[in-house]
Amino acid sequence: MDLPRYDPSRTYEWNYGRAIAPPDVEIGPVPGPWSFLGLPVDSPLGIAAGPLLNGAWCLYYAALGFDVVTYKTVRGRARPCYDLPNLVPVTCGMLRGDEPWVAVSAEMRGTWAVSFGMPSRSPEEWRRDVEWTRSRLRPGQRLSVSVVGTLAQDWTLDDLASDYAMCARWAKESGADCVEANFSCPNVATRDGQLYQHPADAAVVAASIREAIGRTPLVLKIGYLPDADIAEAFLDAVEPFVNGLAMTNSIATAVRAEDGSYLYGGQRRGICGAATFDVSMEQTRRMRAVIDRRRSSVQLIGVGGADSLDRVLAYLDGGASAVHLATAPMVRPDMGIRIRSAWRRSPPNGPPS
Repeated sequence: MDLPRYDPSRTYEWNYGRAIAPPDVEIGPVPGPWSFLGLPVDSPLGIAAGPLLNGAWCLYYAALGFDVVTYKTVRGRARPCYDLPNLVPVTCGMLRGDEPWVAVSAEMRGTWAVSFGMPSRSPEEWRRDVEWTRSRLRPGQRLSVSVVGTLAQDWTLDDLASDYAMCARWAKESGADCVEANFSCPNVATRDGQLYQHPADAAVVAASIREAIGRTPLVLKIGYLPDADIAEAFLDAVEPFVNGLAMTNSIATAVRAEDGSYLYGGQRRGICGAATFDVSMEQTRRMRAVIDRRRSSVQLIGVGGADSLDRVLAYLDGGASAVHLATAPMVRPDMGIRIRSAWRRSPPNGPPS
């Protein structure tokens, strides 16, 4: 199926303004029923924050089999994207989180380095667009809006928390079914991109967001937490304020060209795609064990390397209540259709309890 897709050779601005329309394709049901953070949905399939630059992109993938679409991270002020290249194919085995670098690949083989830097349109623009988008989703589909605070010079943690909360409140007021707070961006070295590594700080921000959005479901997008003690410390800090955790938001490392030079001035970038599946699956199981031991109601969203029905089902069996894809449908926009079709041909025993 020849469908439009994000063009890595073009700028973020070009792709943002690209004229795409929801395709008229047949989308069959997924054996259910399903819910997302207590909200009924037609399937556990979603798109993670990243590929859906605006409402047009959200509706495009909603028409291609994804029932929770996450609007790409927005801010309280406009911010440009990093310069090209924003997406660079890499070659590597399954990542473990301690790699010093990965090598550039001549072609996309399922994994790439991502370098956007959490750009955002102005609040006036994205708020209008979120409202427009929500009004056009089908029943059984949900809109999540990813938000992040923006550090200013001499800001305190409380200032950052207030900025997160302001964006979250605007997202809710614009019609978001849930808010996803981005606590992990490997391409941003400041506190706004690394909150998941600092449980006490994360709790301050999560509490501020919760106060701003009331009962609207809140998800925290987090990175790789390598052991159970760290995972439990994070959950202990944020559990009173959140409904779900989305993980894992890439594995960060440097990117090396064939001549031995490093892209991005040697700074680390998030590696996304198939090579992150093992650690992301491992983290899902680890966090599920912590949640079960604590008898917590926090739900998990599996993210990382899901590119087939088998991997979607592995996340669900491992304790996730939803699975959000990004790299695979960016490369193959019909991925949702393919997964749904395979699911109907060989249905599992139903959703996990």
